[in-house]
Amino acid sequence: MESLPPYQKLLQENPELVSDYQKLLTPLSLPKNELLHIENKVCKHSFFIEKGVARIFHFKDGKEITSHFAFEGQAITAIDSLLQGNKSKYNIELLEDSTLFSISYEEMEKFYQKSIIHERFGRLFLQQVYVDLVERIEDIQFHTAQERYDNLLKKQPQILQRVPLKHISSYLGITQETLSRIRRL
Repeated sequence: MESLPPYQKLLQENPELVSDYQKLLTPLSLPKNELLHIENKVCKHSFFIEKGVARIFHFKDGKEITSHFAFEGQAITAIDSLLQGNKSKYNIELLEDSTLFSISYEEMEKFYQKSIIHERFGRLFLQQVYVDLVERIEDIQFHTAQERYDNLLKKQPQILQRVPLKHISSYLGITQETLSRIRRL
């Protein structure tokens, strides 16, 4: 059984922190294919998925390139834009009808300023984002297509039932034909 990330442990240990955080969240129920964020705009919100799947993607040479998936219990945002206030090249799309929560960057900053434990939550959360990003980079740089596929299934075993193969192959950096070959092995 996989252990919880440190920021989730902190939430479990601090009911007041959870209560304070929940007060800032705006519940949303949105349909499949809804775009939570559109490229060339500044991203001002983070989203926490209660039910559903989302992906981050951008366009390169007219093709969609998927760079991230988020499932239940995970957050998704255009982090570069959110933190720097710059326009993002990314889009965020829901792949299923979804129930999620939204929080603005402004509200997050107010939350972090409330106390040391609130700020610690933010630091631990961003550390997890960093660790996930490093793992993704290592996956791309050091692993074969087969290893990337196996790692993805290990981390997200339900992905084949919930995400179109074209998005999975794009995420893995391979063609759909290569993905089909790997799946047959």
